[in-house]
Amino acid sequence: MRLDKVVPAQLRTTRGKNEARRVRVTGLIPAVVYGAFKDSVAVTVNPKDVLKILRSKTGHNSIFDVEVEGVERTPVIVSDESYDPIKGSLLHVDFRRIDLTRKLRVAIPIHISGESKGVKQQGGMLDVVTRSVEIECIPDDIPNDFAVDVTELMVGGTIRVSDLPLQPGVKVLTHGESVIAHVVGVKEEAAPVEEAAPAAKKGKKEAAKAAAKAPAKAAPAAKKK
Repeated sequence: MRLDKVVPAQLRTTRGKNEARRVRVTGLIPAVVYGAFKDSVAVTVNPKDVLKILRSKTGHNSIFDVEVEGVERTPVIVSDESYDPIKGSLLHVDFRRIDLTRKLRVAIPIHISGESKGVKQQGGMLDVVTRSVEIECIPDDIPNDFAVDVTELMVGGTIRVSDLPLQPGVKVLTHGESVIAHVVGVKEEAAPVEEAAPAAKKGKKEAAKAAAKAPAKAAPAAKKK
């Protein structure tokens, strides 16, 4: 989705780990703008500007402008980023230039809503299988998400990718038969068999007592020579 947002960036003339550390000390982070058959440009940006976009509803599918001071202003998406493994702070980000007239392939999240009647009335269990689908369209047509209402879903019912409502110009690349969500029945547990074991033991004891009371059988006579 296209956002009315501009991230200011300053040109970075040097690279390397030491330079990246010096940049981060100032409160900025190193970044790269690349793609669209143009040379890549090393820049610095404020991580707060980027995090606001990544944490928005459209997240990584957000299209916004990066304005490199004295160089260019171009629409981009965040193609990659790295975080500090301990602090969780943003360390580096890659911006990919976007041609607004060319189609993009992006993954769109699926938002499940409603309480399934198959769960509420029939005691089934809702199983969500697919949580995002890949689509292809021009940048301005990228949807925020796909809303799927499971309220009418009964036990045995299934919602597939082919059931998703699409706006004109959007092509779904994920296989149409892929299951998004379905309601499965919960099998009843087998009846306990606690009495079976004691009964078997009791039967064995009674059989042993009867055998002890019975007269011993005579040993077979020796064969005459």
